[in-house]
Amino acid sequence: MSKTGKSIIRDFEQALAVVEGKAKKGTCVVHIPPEIDVKAIRGRLGLTQREFATRFGFSVNTVRHWEQGRLVPEGSTRAYLMVIDREPRAVEKVLRIA
Repeated sequence: MSKTGKSIIRDFEQALAVVEGKAKKGTCVVHIPPEIDVKAIRGRLGLTQREFATRFGFSVNTVRHWEQGRLVPEGSTRAYLMVIDREPRAVEKVLRIA
């Protein structure tokens, strides 16, 4: 795995630990917004709901529910969606390796 891929995974694991309350105090500080626009992220990537779901490991029904406001992504999922929004190619690369 590339150095960038390892860094992204490490950062995501740290963010997840903070969200779950398992991080050591002062380990890192993350900002995870209370809301995230999944449809906008998907639109920026030019993907259908099915393509987005398949590419990033979600069910298409979950993506639909998020976009229709029936469900709200949990904290760690919002963090993952932020990474997808900012570094989609890196996420794709890491997921392909896994």
